[in-house]
Amino acid sequence: MGLQEEFEEYAAKAKQLPENTSNENMLILYGLYKQATVGPVNTSRPGIFNMKDRAKWDAWKAVEGKSKEEAMSDYITKVKQLQEEASAST
Repeated sequence: MGLQEEFEEYAAKAKQLPENTSNENMLILYGLYKQATVGPVNTSRPGIFNMKDRAKWDAWKAVEGKSKEEAMSDYITKVKQLQEEASAST
C-alpha cells in the first residue's frame, strides 16, 4: 500500500475517533491533514472573534514547513497513537 492510500485509510479512521479526543489532538490532525492535502497555508488568519477557525489556521500554520509526504506520515502516526490511547482507556 502506498503512502497516499494509507493516508486516505487513516483519514477515514480519524473520523471514528472517540468524541472525547482532545481539541489539541484534533487540531494537530487538522493541521497535518491540511498540509498533506492543500500544502502551505494559503489564506489569511481569521479575526480574533472567530476563535475556532483561528485555532484551526494556527494548527495548519504550525506544520507549514513539512512536505506533503512528511505531513501524511505524521498524520498516520498520530491517528495510530490516538487509536491506541482510545483502546487502552476502554
